[in-house]
Amino acid sequence: MQTMIGVIGGSGLYQIEGLEGASWVKVPTPWGAPSDELLIGRLNGVPMAFLPRHGRGHVHTPSSIPYRANIDALKRAGCTDILAVSAVGSLREDFAPGDFVLVDQYIDRSFAREKSFFGPGCVAHVSFAQPTCARLGRAAAAAARASGVTVHEGATYLAIEGPQFSTLAESRLYRHWGADVIGMTGMPEAKLAREAELCYAALAMITDYDCWHPAHDAVDIAAIIATLSANAGQARATVAALPGVVGPARSPCPQGCDHALDHALMTALAARDPRLLARLDAIAGRLL
Repeated sequence: MQTMIGVIGGSGLYQIEGLEGASWVKVPTPWGAPSDELLIGRLNGVPMAFLPRHGRGHVHTPSSIPYRANIDALKRAGCTDILAVSAVGSLREDFAPGDFVLVDQYIDRSFAREKSFFGPGCVAHVSFAQPTCARLGRAAAAAARASGVTVHEGATYLAIEGPQFSTLAESRLYRHWGADVIGMTGMPEAKLAREAELCYAALAMITDYDCWHPAHDAVDIAAIIATLSANAGQARATVAALPGVVGPARSPCPQGCDHALDHALMTALAARDPRLLARLDAIAGRLL
């Protein structure tokens, strides 16, 4: 099986350089339009599709991002693996602005988003104890280190609804919970990727210390933008190095990401809603 890497770029990563034969492609989905067209080409011999999470020009808020359409479009385009890049605040002293973090766990505090492709007429429950793909994560960490940045492997991401940043009380609470970084877009993206049977890894760029830090008692937008700008080159270099680490040939995921739906569908065949099944053609077509 051939690898095709999907890259979802967050704040600070709005384009990929060096894609051979690249063109912007409109990918319609049953879940509406994705955040933008997909930039599809080849990088170091490996097919790749790039999707700016907020759209070109940053037009979507964390709550208005069409997460289901984004994941469906990437799967429909043929992606097997997704690297999500995003900006986060740090809840730990040793996770400094400018560092990269490989996320492997989540605490989901978002509440105004559609979090599943399934529902009445076709109910499914996927395993999510290990929400990211360890194999793809190791490759992403190696690619990031090759770009010269400090990478922390293993972190719990606290997903808030936004668009406002946290209060001081919330920031302190999240640290008490054991969260390591805080952001607004990690969920439900990771959940939907698992339902779509895609390997998913999340590489986060730390921009600030949130508001818990005594030397940073408020989130400074100007400082965040400056850090994002400084890290943009390393983020692009990470993406450029990833195909060389992952390789063009793909074996089945040892974690089982590509078979996440094997025992997940609960609704009896005779009770399934044909209209919902039609919308699931790309997501669950392997089984339906």
